[in-house]
Amino acid sequence: MDPIVDLDFIDNRTPEQAAACDTKVTAETNTGKGRKLYIESYGCQMNFSDSEIVSSIMFEQGFDTTSDIAQADLVFLNTCSIREKAEQTVRNRLGQINYFKKKKPAMMVGVLGCMAERLKKSLLEEEKIVDLVVGPDAYRDLPNLISEVDGGQKAVNVLLSREETYADINPIRLNSNGVSAYISIMRGCDNMCSFCVVPFTRGRERSRDAHSIVREAQALIYQGYKEVTLLGQNVDSYKWVSEDGAETVNFAQLLEKVALLDHNLRVRFSTSHPKDITDEVLYTIKKYDNICKYIHLPAQSGNSRVLELMNRTYDRDWYLNRVDAIRRILGQECGISSDMIAGFCTESEEEHQDTLSLMDYVQYDYSYMFFYSERPGTLAARKLEDDIPLEVKKRRLAEIIEKQRETSLNRNKLDVGRVHKVLVEGYSKKSDEQLSGRNDQNKVVIFDKKHYKKGDYVNVFVHDCSVGTLFGEAVD
Repeated sequence: MDPIVDLDFIDNRTPEQAAACDTKVTAETNTGKGRKLYIESYGCQMNFSDSEIVSSIMFEQGFDTTSDIAQADLVFLNTCSIREKAEQTVRNRLGQINYFKKKKPAMMVGVLGCMAERLKKSLLEEEKIVDLVVGPDAYRDLPNLISEVDGGQKAVNVLLSREETYADINPIRLNSNGVSAYISIMRGCDNMCSFCVVPFTRGRERSRDAHSIVREAQALIYQGYKEVTLLGQNVDSYKWVSEDGAETVNFAQLLEKVALLDHNLRVRFSTSHPKDITDEVLYTIKKYDNICKYIHLPAQSGNSRVLELMNRTYDRDWYLNRVDAIRRILGQECGISSDMIAGFCTESEEEHQDTLSLMDYVQYDYSYMFFYSERPGTLAARKLEDDIPLEVKKRRLAEIIEKQRETSLNRNKLDVGRVHKVLVEGYSKKSDEQLSGRNDQNKVVIFDKKHYKKGDYVNVFVHDCSVGTLFGEAVD
């Protein structure tokens, strides 16, 4: 269960809100291409990164991007299958898109990503307006598939690959603030967590050529970007071996290579897996000031029996050992966030209390919190009974959310009275007289703009905070 994009707030939404996907829409590019592409991307950071790859492929095929669906010749929904609500959102959206297709019958509609792979047959049979269904490893085949649709056929390719990493494709940065960018370093996942569909929809894990990652980061620096986030389902298991076997790069070494490109380039990463994060990675973070002191370390549960049912391959003690290592090597100020699932199969009230006590011990800066929703095709759906009543799930989730609100506020109070180095990302949501950026620990900081602008590093003295935001004044 991946964190949703923009790790700059505490997820203190209602359970219903939390179950919904975040969404991004393509920005305008007007380079004179003959056709227009519109993409709506749902869910996790990997999906948003994939949409940038798709846009690059389609640009070479004569498509500019548009933010106005009515102007589109080709509409893609890049989908997520993590939660049931995400799939229902896409089905509802397809019904709305039908309105535009009736006005413009030549408009092509395609479903990409995880939902495409899982529901390929039903999408084509039930959603009559869908012309093509394309899985996350088949984007290179889009030109051929679109040719089939142009010829009056439906088109499908959801084959998974053991090699595809799109390493040679230069993504078109969609919805970019011009400051921060994602770099995909690996694809797929080998961790068969019992609640998760990712291994079935994105395939087996494979690491991207380290040199291509470094080249992409270098290109972003040349374009003026100040921050990159290295993305993978489990970045700590990154391991690239050259074809001749002479060169091997693990995640700690990759982090170092990117950090060394430019000391003004901030480096982040997501997501870490508790079973794989090593002291070598932690010491690499400590060694370089431009690697952010922030780690997203999903726990999912604080109880060892439940973790075993989830097939997380670690227990409570192992997780606490990794947290202790983070605090020992990187200090108490290192930001830690998590994912939590309330009401997993057979979870008892005592085991739920173990999750709350884990939160007390770790003192997360923020978390992404959901009640368990059974996903078809997962190991849990096949082998475990979803036996916790919905009202119990919701009550446990509310307790987890309340605990996190308290902890987030307490952690933020520790930042008051200190100066933070903030990378400005743009104006604050409430006023053009204030700027918004993030500090090393990935927390949003709001301050008066004065003469500063987007992309600047600003030292900000924090004088106040809320549950999800720090407030301060720029200092010279």
